[in-house]
Amino acid sequence: MSEWRTIRAVVGLGVILLLGACGPTRDEAAPRGDDAAAQTETTAAYSDVTVEELREMMAGEDFAFVNVHIPFEGDIPGTDASIPFDEISEYLDQLPADREATIVLYCRSGRMSAEAAGVLASLGYTNVFNLQGGFRAWEAAGYELEKGS
Repeated sequence: MSEWRTIRAVVGLGVILLLGACGPTRDEAAPRGDDAAAQTETTAAYSDVTVEELREMMAGEDFAFVNVHIPFEGDIPGTDASIPFDEISEYLDQLPADREATIVLYCRSGRMSAEAAGVLASLGYTNVFNLQGGFRAWEAAGYELEKGS
């Protein structure tokens, strides 16, 4: 009986490892020029951006800034729109028509915005950014959230 448990455990572990190997990979992207920080991480066709990189981008105010967290828990100042992460493809009219325009997405932790960024990338948007750590990281860095609806 014990031998069968060992075999099942080994087969189960093999399946877990196989499935894990089939998951997405993350590559480090090259610097994007003067307006971008030295390094960002790229997943599929969107890039992660840190809080400090976002602060630098905000100085130029040349991007659509979208909160995709549901339910609403607050906005980072300067947010242009709130769109549910799981309905992003249904609200393309609230995003720039130019698929090369810069779009920065965020949520509470970065999970929902990463999912929404992947959807936009799959729809042909080529300059999509996801805030690493979401507005939790924003607050942890000492910046305020707007709590009103």
